[in-house]
Amino acid sequence: MGGACAVLALSAVCVGIWPLHAPAQQATPPAAPAAGANAPHPPEHTQATNPIRARVELVNVPLTALNKRGLPVIDMNQNEFQVFEDGVEQKITHFERESSTPLRVGLILDTSNSARRQLSYEKDAATEFVYQILRDGGTKNQIFLQTFDSSSSVIKDFTNDPDVLHDKIDGLKPGGGKALYDAIYSACRDKMAKSGQPEDMRRILVVLSDGLDVQSQHTLDQAVSMAHLTETMVYTVGTSAYGYENPGDKMLDELSNETGGYPSYPLRDSPGTDLETGYLSHGQVGDTSQNKGLGAETGRFSAERLVNLGESLELIGRNLDQQYTIGYKPIRDDLDGTYRQIKVVTSRKGVILRWKPGYFATTLANP
Repeated sequence: MGGACAVLALSAVCVGIWPLHAPAQQATPPAAPAAGANAPHPPEHTQATNPIRARVELVNVPLTALNKRGLPVIDMNQNEFQVFEDGVEQKITHFERESSTPLRVGLILDTSNSARRQLSYEKDAATEFVYQILRDGGTKNQIFLQTFDSSSSVIKDFTNDPDVLHDKIDGLKPGGGKALYDAIYSACRDKMAKSGQPEDMRRILVVLSDGLDVQSQHTLDQAVSMAHLTETMVYTVGTSAYGYENPGDKMLDELSNETGGYPSYPLRDSPGTDLETGYLSHGQVGDTSQNKGLGAETGRFSAERLVNLGESLELIGRNLDQQYTIGYKPIRDDLDGTYRQIKVVTSRKGVILRWKPGYFATTLANP
């Protein structure tokens, strides 16, 4: 799918989702209320039943609009959007230019041996991102810090104190092994699923990694399915060296595109690419490029490229801060456990939209 969505929430009912790879589940209707004293009695051989059917009252679709340079477009109006569910156009009943729904962010850093050379730059970029999202603690947003090598560890639980997170990030050290998929799976299952109702927040994972995995007990499909189940978007920042063919990039693409985020590769792309990659050339092109002079094209890291990890994270933070929210009451509103595909289009030329691809209409809230 060309676009991806931000977090989707269903208001007024307790709603969860099932993985894309699981069969649709049927919601069990609650028991009928007891008959009142003045109600007529049914025949003795029958039982009075009048099932209450839960319905989807509102679907909220936070989305990001970007121009061709990857910068947020913040001046769009409701009449420039159309939203479809399973191919059927829905009537937009709610529109908000900047989403006021708080963020619950998991910041996941690769501390394996392969990340040793760039870990100091990852730490600097992560610290800047923390202060951008939390604004010195004066916000309802919260972040937890997780690392992975041969296993994953939550270093700091959800907090809105950037100073505490900074201290934890500063103390990180590289280890051995690499279990990326397990880290994604456990972050969604153990942290996001228990962070409150999805309609009350936007659930985001930001992962700095080269995308390679050699030790996980879970597969990529299982990690993506758990992200779907917990309504979590995954934004990935690739850290593989420029000049190398990296098979992990394909995995980062899938993690992001299948869950509503997007991948960026600040160390891979050549000078002069757009802001969405996180790389700014600073006027250095051709044979005079600082990166070329430092041998970046051979796969060696240069300080110029590593600094741009911070620019990728800064742009992710800016996009999260400037999302739109579209709300609609679905025409097909039964909570029947089926998967509903969402598509958002715009009449404005040159704008790229990213939104979550769908949701499962079920009353089950947690995995």
